[in-house]
Amino acid sequence: MSVNLEALLQQSRETIDALVSDGADPSLLYEIDHHLASQDFTKLEKAAVELVKEGYHVDDADEFEDDNGQRWFAFAATVDAGLDEDVLARQIREVATIADECGVEYDGWGTLLDDEEYDEDYEDDEE
Repeated sequence: MSVNLEALLQQSRETIDALVSDGADPSLLYEIDHHLASQDFTKLEKAAVELVKEGYHVDDADEFEDDNGQRWFAFAATVDAGLDEDVLARQIREVATIADECGVEYDGWGTLLDDEEYDEDYEDDEE
């Protein structure tokens, strides 16, 4: 299960650019979620253990079916980091290596922006 590291690194650069363009402050820390999945729960569990050893927080795996009706398990390995290309590239390489060694899929990272304007709009809607 080999990941396309160059594609993940390019996707990361594009994600950082998009987040900063949308108003994310690159000097702040964000909760970065690295996404892993496998049809084999035991392999995914092994990856989770290895990621915890490296300082990532891992929640329980979720179970879902793909478009072909096949069962998959997935989790996010979470760590706080700034939107720094070098830091995120190091994390991508680290997570990709563990995913490859454990035989699971790694699908890159993501984060949520804390959008105060959205929060205010949501609160207004609830009143």
